[in-house]
Amino acid sequence: MKKDFYEILEISRSATAAEIKKAYRKKAIQYHPDKNPGNKEAEEMFKAAAEAYEVLSDPDKKARYDQFGHEAFQQAGGFGGGHHMNMDDIFSQFGDIFGDIFGGRGGFSGFNQNGHSQGRTVRSRGSDLRVKLKVTLEDIIKGGEKKIKIKRKVKADGTTYQTCHQCKGSGRISRITNTIFGRMQSTGTCNVCNGTGQTIETRAPGSDANGMVLKEDIVSINLPKGVRNGVQLRVGGKGNEAPAANGIAGDLIVQLIEVADKDFKREGNNLHYDLYISIPEAVLGSSKIIETPHGKIKLNLEEGLQPGKILRLKNKGVPDIDGYGAGDLLINVNVWMPKKLDADQKAFFKKNFDNPNFQPKPSKSEKSFFEKIHDLFS
Repeated sequence: MKKDFYEILEISRSATAAEIKKAYRKKAIQYHPDKNPGNKEAEEMFKAAAEAYEVLSDPDKKARYDQFGHEAFQQAGGFGGGHHMNMDDIFSQFGDIFGDIFGGRGGFSGFNQNGHSQGRTVRSRGSDLRVKLKVTLEDIIKGGEKKIKIKRKVKADGTTYQTCHQCKGSGRISRITNTIFGRMQSTGTCNVCNGTGQTIETRAPGSDANGMVLKEDIVSINLPKGVRNGVQLRVGGKGNEAPAANGIAGDLIVQLIEVADKDFKREGNNLHYDLYISIPEAVLGSSKIIETPHGKIKLNLEEGLQPGKILRLKNKGVPDIDGYGAGDLLINVNVWMPKKLDADQKAFFKKNFDNPNFQPKPSKSEKSFFEKIHDLFS
C-alpha cells in the first residue's frame, strides 16, 4: 500500500503551506542524490518526498487528496499526482527549494569563483496548458475516451540551442556582495536564460523570440465515470514544450464543465426526472417508455397513481467516481390538469363532483409531501 503523503513528510494534516515547504526541504536535503550516491533507497525516498510535496503544496490537489486519498490521482489520465515525475522533473520544478544548499540545480559542489553553478545541467520544463472541456450527462455516466483539439507551443524545426554562457547550464547564478558583516553570497535565477540553462543559437524563421511556434494537436482524454463539474484531469507531457534542447513539456490540464441536461437534473449521484401523465392515465394506469442516459426504461404505472409519487429506480443514476456503485433515478410523477374542457368533459366532472370515489381519502400509509422530501434526503 502506498505510504501516506503526510507520513512521508512527517507533518500533521493541519500543517500550513510554510510547514509543508520546510518539511519537504528537509527531506530533499536528507535524501538528495548527491548526498547519497548510488543509494537506491534514498533515491526512492527523494522521489516520494517530491510527489508528496507536489500534491500537498497545491491547494486544489491537497483538498482532493484529503477527501479521497491516493485514489484521487489513480483515475485514467490522472488528476495531477506526481507519480509520472522523474529525477529531472523534480530538479526542474523544485530545485529552487534546496538550490542554495546544492548549488542551484542540485549540484553538491556549490559555485565556483566566477559565481557559476558547478552542479548538474538544468532540464527546463515547459508551462502547463489549461483548457476547458464541456461534457454531457451521457459522457459522465458512460466515461471513456474523448478527443480534443488544442494549440500548444513547440520548438520550431530549425531552432537550435546552446548552453548558457552566464550560468554554464545550471539556470542559476550566485552573487557575492560586500556588506558591513562581510562577504554575503546569494543565489537566483539566471537573468540571461531565465532559468532554462540554454539560449538560442539559431532561431527558425517564423518562430517567436524563444524559437517556438503554435502547433495544433489532437489529444485523447480518458474520462472517468462519474466526474463532477470543475474536476481537472491532467495529461502528462501535452502542455507547452520548454524552449531548450533537453527540455520537457508541461502538462495539459483539462477542466471539465458539466452541461445541464434538458430532461434530467443531477443531484450528487442521483438523477431527477419529471414524468407528466394525464388524468385518465393516473386513474386507469398505463405504461411509459423513458429515454435515459442508460437506455430506454419501461415504467408500468399502477391504477390510481397519486400526483407527487416518487418512483425510485436503483443504480440508474450517475456512477460514483470512486467506484462505490451508482446513484438512483428518481421519477417524480405529475398529473397534468387540462386548462380547457369541452361541454361533454365538463358535464362528466360535474356529474361526478360529489361522487365518493372522487373525494380525497388519504390512507395512513400515504405520506405527505414533506414526509416524502424527508425520506428522499435521509
